[in-house]
Amino acid sequence: MNKVRLFSAIVALPLLLSAVAVSAEEAEPGWAKGRPKTDIAMKLAPVPAFPIPTAADQLPTKKFKLPPGFKVETWASGVLDARELRQGPPGTIIVSTLFVGNKVYSIPEKAGADGNRPATVIIDKTEQATGIEYKNGSLFFATHKQIVRYDNVDGKLGGLLGEPTKVLKGDLPGGSDHSWKFLRISGDKLYYNIGAPCNICDPGELAKIYRMNFDGSNIETIASGVRNTVGFDFDPKTGDLWFTNNGRDWLSEELPNDTLNHVTKPGKENFGFPYCHQGNLPDPEFGWGKDCTEFTQPAALLGAHAGVLGMKFYTGKMFPKKYQGAMFIAKHGPWNRTKKYNGVFVAWPDGKGGAKVEPFMTGFVENNQYLGRPVDFLILKDGSLLVSDDHAGAIYRISYAGK
Repeated sequence: MNKVRLFSAIVALPLLLSAVAVSAEEAEPGWAKGRPKTDIAMKLAPVPAFPIPTAADQLPTKKFKLPPGFKVETWASGVLDARELRQGPPGTIIVSTLFVGNKVYSIPEKAGADGNRPATVIIDKTEQATGIEYKNGSLFFATHKQIVRYDNVDGKLGGLLGEPTKVLKGDLPGGSDHSWKFLRISGDKLYYNIGAPCNICDPGELAKIYRMNFDGSNIETIASGVRNTVGFDFDPKTGDLWFTNNGRDWLSEELPNDTLNHVTKPGKENFGFPYCHQGNLPDPEFGWGKDCTEFTQPAALLGAHAGVLGMKFYTGKMFPKKYQGAMFIAKHGPWNRTKKYNGVFVAWPDGKGGAKVEPFMTGFVENNQYLGRPVDFLILKDGSLLVSDDHAGAIYRISYAGK
């Protein structure tokens, strides 16, 4: 009997260990897939957001550095988890949030007598309340699970909005990996992203940029092989779509780069994920048998694990001519890299499908810790530029007064 029991235990042990391994793998979050089992790497994890916004007098505004003639000021403080920025009805800015806020705000463009701009919650208690866009009285809103539309919102942004109309007939994939949304309107089309549901995997029908009619009909794929874009805009001269894209994690501290990309053949281009990264780096798992030249090459490399998010073509007149028609890009900053860096960068199309990039606003990092993390942009009617900061819960205004 003892021999029988011993034999049974020996047979069962591999199965038990296999079950434990599978359980541990399932418990590992998606962002950790591919992480080296070294002491340093195991200490790296996404940077936790502050549970409350930074006090106005503690914001890093005075530490920011810009080119000569530019100045930056705090435009609004106390805006927890400030993420995407959109122009709403006249005199109103709409601001979304992500993991902490779970809400959407409206903020008056004109400050009150006390100099403050109070943020009013108009959508509340909604997971990953990130994607927003406004046009002709309608507010489009996307979570990781659905895209909806609030109609006739003008004059109603002083409190919570009512029930929205579903735009999509079905649900979006949801999940926690790269499922949050970025919305942009061009003409009579609404553009949106669905990111890869992983750090690195076969994404199936995901990892794409789509567009559709405002009623959810006529859905089209605009770009494929896009791991995670949370920022895109349209060249005011050509109408072409440009987008930022986050590269995969854990290959190394210096590879691969995040990228800036240019869509020249809507619906016909694949930007490489999961087979090739940064245009020339085959993935060690999925890149076998693939030639990176098969995929559309990036317009510019933006740094390893830079966390590039919002991007916006500058269409104002306040800034010098050099910046008119340029793209402003927010580098949110890496979490799976021991040395932190981030800031606001500016890029110029080179007329050949590529772009040159240089820093514009720095000073968000001190002693290898984030003081703030830029996310998105909005151009005000006077030509000044708003920058959201979800880490500090603030919005900054950049203006130009000349030398």
